[in-house]
Amino acid sequence: MNPAASVRIQHGDFDLSTELAALRAHDPKVGAVVGFVGTVRDMNEGLDVAAMELEHYPGMTEKSIEAIVDQAKQRWPLAGALVIHRVGPLLPQEQIVLVAVSSGHRGEAFAACEFIIDYLKTEAPFWKKESTPQGARWVDARVTDEAALDKWKTPARP
Repeated sequence: MNPAASVRIQHGDFDLSTELAALRAHDPKVGAVVGFVGTVRDMNEGLDVAAMELEHYPGMTEKSIEAIVDQAKQRWPLAGALVIHRVGPLLPQEQIVLVAVSSGHRGEAFAACEFIIDYLKTEAPFWKKESTPQGARWVDARVTDEAALDKWKTPARP
């Protein structure tokens, strides 16, 4: 993966401001930084969610996400990209994931950020277990997540 791209899987939280500042630091060509932060919801598919636990396969997960970021870097002229995904037990309102990209212009940054999170939601090997009043349950990718990929199946426009 390009040195201007980073993938981290971690248990601890992240500081959005610090991460975005580092992504654009010392690069005068950066005119846009776009970020997405996903958080734990307290409800899913009509059930209350008390907690979520995320598991992954170390090494395989990072390689999978690196491949997604590399695809984005091939489609858009990005200066940098960052994906931080947390694992372990999480509570509602806690941050799960940060996807951030930097580029010369906002259009490329928005598109690349959306591309990465759409693929991350469906292609990265994470296993999510929610704790609900009805008991623990494993969560699959949603149909809407799968449908979001359709717009990226066509070649990128110049």
